[in-house]
Amino acid sequence: MTDGDKSVDDSESPFDESVISDNADATSEPSANERAENVAPPAEDRTSSLDDLLEDDDDSSAGLFDDLLSGEPIFENKEVLRPSYTPRKLPHREEQINNIATVLVSALRGDTPSNILIYGKTGTGKTASAKFVSEELEATSQKYEVPCEVQYINCEVTDTQYRVLAQLANTFIEQNEAAIEDELADLQSLRDRARDAGDSTLDETQFASADEVQTRIDKLESKRDSFDEVPMTGWPTDRVYNSFFEAVDFRERVVVIMLDEIDKLVEKSGDDTLYNLSRMNSELERSRVSIMGISNDLKFTDFLDPRVKSSLGEEEIVFPPYDANQLRDILQHRAEVAFKGGALTDDVIPLCSAFAAQEHGDARRALDLLRTAGELAERDTTDNVEEEHVRQAQEKIELDRVIEVVRTLPQQSKLVLFAIILLEKQGVHNINTGEVYNIYKRLCEEIDADVLTQRRVTDLISELDMLGIVNAVVVSKGRYGRTKEISVSVPVEETEGVLVSDSRLGDIEDAQPFVQARFDN
Repeated sequence: MTDGDKSVDDSESPFDESVISDNADATSEPSANERAENVAPPAEDRTSSLDDLLEDDDDSSAGLFDDLLSGEPIFENKEVLRPSYTPRKLPHREEQINNIATVLVSALRGDTPSNILIYGKTGTGKTASAKFVSEELEATSQKYEVPCEVQYINCEVTDTQYRVLAQLANTFIEQNEAAIEDELADLQSLRDRARDAGDSTLDETQFASADEVQTRIDKLESKRDSFDEVPMTGWPTDRVYNSFFEAVDFRERVVVIMLDEIDKLVEKSGDDTLYNLSRMNSELERSRVSIMGISNDLKFTDFLDPRVKSSLGEEEIVFPPYDANQLRDILQHRAEVAFKGGALTDDVIPLCSAFAAQEHGDARRALDLLRTAGELAERDTTDNVEEEHVRQAQEKIELDRVIEVVRTLPQQSKLVLFAIILLEKQGVHNINTGEVYNIYKRLCEEIDADVLTQRRVTDLISELDMLGIVNAVVVSKGRYGRTKEISVSVPVEETEGVLVSDSRLGDIEDAQPFVQARFDN
């Protein structure tokens, strides 16, 4: 009960004990003065009561997020630090942007642009640059009323020929239906005017009578109704291709198909998609199609059919990694928009740039670092992003990367890694391949998995080394030959936690005695 409540109760209310006691035998009505005293507390007491009640309401309504929202935000616009954001300016990529634009400008003249292959490591600005040029191309095409468009497909997600063709077909079907609806609205208005005011209203059109307009309307409605949306599964590939072909060739236009992560498409479903797309211009009547492929793998074309390779790689543009100074410029440019003024200390951007430059000049990594550091600073409810936040962000991102890589490892690689971790946790130094193989075999027996040869396990260790999960160094033992000395390069406890979360490895009960028994023997 609040003080305000008490002030109400302290007046002579009907429930006051003394009033009940004094008037227990009374049967007469209270006097006028008594009624006045019992009606309400003084005005100042009522004000105090109301304030206290409102204060209690404020306390009770404070929810989970109120405290989190109480601090001043550090970010002005966090989205500019995400990979999906396409900036209006891309520092240190002017040359590559101009090269792409020089190839695609022919689309604005109604000609077919050469196919382009764009190469470069992750985070070198390939996709951002290609999207920037594409947006400029479409804007210029609208300005000059030239039918030209770019269709973007992420082949890491849309990774089969069926899905690529289905997505393209449905996109163009939707566009065609919208264009038909617009034309039908104009024709129906024209027909109605001709019927009301006579055919003379059609003198400056291609139609001689209202009946001719109606004939055109009927044909368009029939064409619109003939379009069938392609399901994401279930049709023969030939039928999907024909739907795409008819949809794209419905009207005059130049289409640039941007295939991001094109190597993933080839890896998953071969080069049939690229062969069909690169050859279809010889059959198209109204439209023209060009391909812009983007890849992290400089050698993926080695696996293509020579005919596909020759037509696909008409123009090749390479994006080199950024150096630390270039990364600093990029971060400075984005930070001006992303953060409130004065939110970053002077050493934050240089440190993010230095960390990312070690990762092959990865701008995406630099942006992730800066964004994560800002998020950590917000969680600490501090006013500034400092060097310590960047270092914490580096550790967090690295751990997240390791967890994702380990989680997606094949079963046999997980078993090999688990064997190495068990040996390291037992304090074994300079672990060699033979020791790993002995533990690996016992783990396989425990979960009834196939046992690979020691040579194949050695290859798996090399793959783990390439991923940065273990460090495997070949050392010479003199007349005893050479061997690999292996150690874990990632946090052991967290990595082990990811491994045992696997449904099969989680069935291994108390694996440590296996290792201990091996040394006891």
